Amino acid sequence: MQALAIAGRVLATILCGPMLLVGCIWILQGINVLPGSFMTGDIKWAVFGAILALAGAFLVYWLNRRPAPR
Repeated sequence: MQALAIAGRVLATILCGPMLLVGCIWILQGINVLPGSFMTGDIKWAVFGAILALAGAFLVYWLNRRPAPR
């Protein structure tokens, strides 16, 4: 049972990585640093990206702060 809990924690942490990456890309596109899409220069995408990146960072922290169940 402990191995399943650890595997679930690792999988959830891996899935949060793309949230951070996509959030950072959206922030850069929203503030017109990373051109090349319809999101470039639109500040609402920077806000959406910040929300997504913060959610991903919080989930990584929250999933890994607790000790593994025994």
